[in-house]
Amino acid sequence: MTHDTLAHLDAHYQGMPPVRALQLTVESFDGERLRLRAPLAANVNDKGCAFGGSLASLMTLACWGRVWLELDAAGLDCDIYVADSRIRYLAPLYGDLHAEAAPSIDGAWRDFLAAIRSRGRGRIEMTARIDLPDGRPAATFDARFAALLRPAAA
Repeated sequence: MTHDTLAHLDAHYQGMPPVRALQLTVESFDGERLRLRAPLAANVNDKGCAFGGSLASLMTLACWGRVWLELDAAGLDCDIYVADSRIRYLAPLYGDLHAEAAPSIDGAWRDFLAAIRSRGRGRIEMTARIDLPDGRPAATFDARFAALLRPAAA
């Protein structure tokens, strides 16, 4: 994983006006977990805490980006979609949003990539969370993502 890869991911995010409005930044990637950050000031609701739509968006984008990073490392050019998701809002967050995403099941990447290579499509279960400053979850996200191999350019 290079700095250029994370810069490419960040540029992709910034190319979408709704994502730019979140003021999202790629905080870190440790080879397994992707962390995104967005400031509370750009994502605040009428109660002074993080807007639920921003929490949902940041967790969705963290999982999407984590899937993209794995596909990029495997040399696979795919369209990535969220197929379905479940969000739990557990506590109000009065600070910046920090989302962390990873696959739901250890070893899931192997089967996901094998499916894409053999059938041109694959699905993977992903999970993300945004924590309160004390480490308890403010929101959790469980989703199934689908990837479809793009046809090779002629």
